[in-house]
Amino acid sequence: MTSAREAEEGLVLPGARSGREPGRSLRPGPRRLSPEQVASRQRERLLDGVARTVAENGYAGARISDICREAGVTRPVFYELFSGKEDAVVAAYRGGTQQVVRAMGRAYEEAGGAADWPASVRAGLRVLLTLLTENPAFATMVVEIESVGPAGRGARAELLASFRRFFADAPAGPPWVARAELVDIVVGAVHAAVHRAVDEGRFTDLPPLLDTLVHVVVTPFTPE
Repeated sequence: MTSAREAEEGLVLPGARSGREPGRSLRPGPRRLSPEQVASRQRERLLDGVARTVAENGYAGARISDICREAGVTRPVFYELFSGKEDAVVAAYRGGTQQVVRAMGRAYEEAGGAADWPASVRAGLRVLLTLLTENPAFATMVVEIESVGPAGRGARAELLASFRRFFADAPAGPPWVARAELVDIVVGAVHAAVHRAVDEGRFTDLPPLLDTLVHVVVTPFTPE
């Protein structure tokens, strides 16, 4: 069975590192990196800067100058890569949540998938809670994305829709209940519980939610 640690291997969420770490600097002078590689590294540093700045100041209080300072990247470079603060925040949120869902998917499949759906759900949720606990700067974006406006709400809707994949192997559930609506309600309940803990700064309270969240997810689909 895949552990949370194994599923996280090689995964680095926005905000997990400082953009100003010495090893990440691009020094002046001749470079062996291509322009594309340089842009990719600068983008990664800016995404870290976005997550850290938003976590500290909130979306409304995060300034582009603060993001650039945190990332160690100039303002002109920021505008070469993003159209503005909203674009950068959505990119950090979307990129990070996609990584989280992929890690959950690996844990889910290696725990058995359809062969043991409840155990697979537990494995996926354990990875989710562990990653958010260990990456509080990124976890804060679960809350702050709502302040971005329509683009942020759209990115959040994409995330919630991506969780539907974990219900493909679930039992049929009650025949009198619309399955699609039931799945979305269950996903919304999980998101609400995580959102509340993060909003209140209770990051270490996330892993203890595991049993409750597994119960919330599995019970509506388990035959009586």
